[in-house]
Amino acid sequence: MSDTPPDRLSVNPKSPFFQRELLERGIGIRFKGVERRDVEEYCISEGWIRAALGKKMDRKGQPLTIKLTGPVEAWFERSAEEEAPADDAEG
Repeated sequence: MSDTPPDRLSVNPKSPFFQRELLERGIGIRFKGVERRDVEEYCISEGWIRAALGKKMDRKGQPLTIKLTGPVEAWFERSAEEEAPADDAEG
């Protein structure tokens, strides 16, 4: 795996930009110089994030989101080497 996060990623399993193995490594997002923990989806090249709007839900039970534009930075919180399973850890 690469240590560069994808250009676009979503936490919603129904999205075409959802990638479970990358989300398990942990993604850090900095938007307009502030680290955010409420990001549902981001796109670095287009410069936007989709953030949860409090605890509000839509009629399908999904969190309501708002699209914010500005500079986006993303990084992995754990490197690919840390995620590699150890073969002899059970013995």
